[in-house]
Amino acid sequence: MKRINYLFIIAIILLCSCKKDPNKGIQSHERAVEAVTLGDGLVQVGPAVVDRVNSKVTVRVLLQDGTTFESVKPNIQTSYKSTVKPESGTSVNFAANSNQAIYTVTSETGEIRDWTVELVPFTEPLLGTFNVQQLVVYGGTGPEYGGGGVVKMTDKPWAWPVEGGPAAEQDNTLTFVYTGVTADGNTTGKVTNDAGLDGKYANFQYILTPATDVNSFYRVIPKGESTWVHDYNANKIIFTSADGKVTSATFESARTVDVGNGQSKVITDNSFSFTLNGTDDWNSIYSDYDKFVKHPRIFWIDVKKQ
Repeated sequence: MKRINYLFIIAIILLCSCKKDPNKGIQSHERAVEAVTLGDGLVQVGPAVVDRVNSKVTVRVLLQDGTTFESVKPNIQTSYKSTVKPESGTSVNFAANSNQAIYTVTSETGEIRDWTVELVPFTEPLLGTFNVQQLVVYGGTGPEYGGGGVVKMTDKPWAWPVEGGPAAEQDNTLTFVYTGVTADGNTTGKVTNDAGLDGKYANFQYILTPATDVNSFYRVIPKGESTWVHDYNANKIIFTSADGKVTSATFESARTVDVGNGQSKVITDNSFSFTLNGTDDWNSIYSDYDKFVKHPRIFWIDVKKQ
């Protein structure tokens, strides 16, 4: 009986070994660029975008001091069993042809398809040093009834401490440096909030009655060094302090912001715009306390790049 079982197993093995490979003799017609990655010090921002319909691949490249496209060695990933010319890793002068190069992909069957690879210069607007110009708040209960207002913090000096009030921030500098890019193409880095010549940061204490600590609203860019992420999909700058506090802002260019009900804010250069979550207080409507403490709505840190 055991001998019969052994013979049966051997027969099954022989039968399986005689099966033909269904793909044997079939050659691939595929001749596509699947992915492109860059090396040699170039910083690629996000994955390459492959347009199969138009045979084009675009790659965003972060512009930094010394960035050049004259000798680029892209890693070109192509279809199964295909080949590419110029070969993957070969030095190519993209600058000679408007930051583009043609790559010819040949399938296993010998069919060819030309692909355009384009390097798109990308500038991160945050990089560099900014001088803090002023701090502005839009707040108030019932703006439709005249309860809202856009107010410079320093225009209300009686609401803040003489030493260490909002004015202490107006000689600060914010220096942003690049450290990397996330898998989904968001740039990341470190930011240093320097206290400036006076060596002081604002301690946001509202000193009128009732006296209130409002640092939770207005200490949105951490003191000293912290990290940042530029989320392009959400159009937000995300700050994370050393102790893990996370805040987010929109980085605004020069424009006039209409906040409704006849109120507006002029941005002269750039501004970090933070949305705040105050609450209505109808008993305090029209007061500084309402605007700064109870229902602040938007907080702008106006900056100018050096």
